Amino acid sequence: MNETENRGAPIDPAAGARSSGLAERDVALVDELRGGHDENQWVEFKRSFDDEGMIGKLCSAMANGARADGKDVAYVIWGVEDGTKEVVGTTFNPDTKKVGGQAFQMRLAQLLKPSPAFSFRTVGHPDGRIVLLEIPAATVAPVEYEGTAYVRIGSATPKLSDYPDRYQKLITNLRPYVWEKGVAKGYVDADEVLRLLDFPKYFSLIGQPLPDGKAAILERLAAEQLIAKDVGGAWNITNLGAILFANDLGQFDASLARKGVRFVAYGGRGKADMVTHRHDGVKGYASGFEGLIGYINGLLPANEHIGEALRQKQPLFPELAIRELVANALIHQDMTISGAGPQVELFADRIEITNPGRSLLPADRMIDLPPRSRNEMLASLMRRMGICEEQGSGLDKVVMSIEVYQLPPLRLQTSEGSTQAILFGPRTFAEMSRSERVQACYQHAVLKWLRGEKMRNVTLCERFGIDKRNAAQVSQVLNAALKENRIKVADPEHPKSGYWPWWG
Repeated sequence: MNETENRGAPIDPAAGARSSGLAERDVALVDELRGGHDENQWVEFKRSFDDEGMIGKLCSAMANGARADGKDVAYVIWGVEDGTKEVVGTTFNPDTKKVGGQAFQMRLAQLLKPSPAFSFRTVGHPDGRIVLLEIPAATVAPVEYEGTAYVRIGSATPKLSDYPDRYQKLITNLRPYVWEKGVAKGYVDADEVLRLLDFPKYFSLIGQPLPDGKAAILERLAAEQLIAKDVGGAWNITNLGAILFANDLGQFDASLARKGVRFVAYGGRGKADMVTHRHDGVKGYASGFEGLIGYINGLLPANEHIGEALRQKQPLFPELAIRELVANALIHQDMTISGAGPQVELFADRIEITNPGRSLLPADRMIDLPPRSRNEMLASLMRRMGICEEQGSGLDKVVMSIEVYQLPPLRLQTSEGSTQAILFGPRTFAEMSRSERVQACYQHAVLKWLRGEKMRNVTLCERFGIDKRNAAQVSQVLNAALKENRIKVADPEHPKSGYWPWWG
């Protein structure tokens, strides 16, 4: 049977197990590539070419070429005539192909390094049987086949090393995986986009009126990279769009749904105590943020503060601190850790806010150093929407609010798999441990340094709420902090002039 006669060949049975949505998308994708693209570094048309070595070199070349051209995916399509772009069908079957008794696709994955998550799919095109190969673009290094990286030049597949200009362009474009740009739900129509995303909330948060008409709304969401055009007039909802504006995260993949914020309140000081409240967030972070913060603040106990004339109730914790710490947990988490999301736990004496992923900054320097986020698109948009403070002005305001309330110091700790901020309820100076007093002293020195000032004995008295007549207590804290190298004398020639943090 020749290739032209194969137009009516039965479709691979594996294709029937796929969802109709994916099958329709594959047909639309093939037609779009046929209609708008000649062969290039990331699109290749074949008939029934099946030499395993050449396919391996082609995978390397296409993965590298796609990244050099700024594309995320490359495609090889069997069953389409290169010159005319007509569907001619193919007999190539990657599912049954063997190489020395080994499954072809397994061998291909072993010989490609770093191995891209390529995918062969049989497409039931109306005009004939097609095989589609999707190859993710190189991410961290050029993709090699049997130890050699290749590149596509016209119809040839030479070594990448022979073309230094192509190699340099590829290296320049290599970048780590950007989670926000990933697809949370693909190939959906406009109505489905607007059903799944809380688009009115987006326009409300950025302070713009809701545009007239569906097309204008979609155009704006696409410009913000909350959605992206797919083939066949359909859309992809990006991870950024879903995690920020999902009406229900459960409508997306389970790995995304598990990134909803979980809140648990306990009746005592430990996790063994009775759970009094539990809330698993289902809305996107931006859509549900104000509701979450209001819910938490509504459960906070209040302390009675005696003012000059009135007894006033004030929350146990500063609301600004809770808001900023929760926002930080959302922004700085490692989204690539599956099965984990931000968690807020309220105890009788403290609140713990935990996010997946080790901090990119040392815990001791999170207050003063500019923040480094794994999710820059997420962080930028949340700041623009006023959900968190401007870059570099968050944790310092948290510590400032803690000092106003004269609470124990903020505890920041990081482990291999998570980062945690702990905000403690009121305790007097006498009730604080030695290490807490030293940490409060260090954080106070950081705040002063950020303002261009020096910490002095009198300012530390004010921070702890200690009368100046009892300044000897603060002197003991300063001496302990100096001994532990948490602070240093700002001017060695005038040691009483003030102190800086140890790195100042």
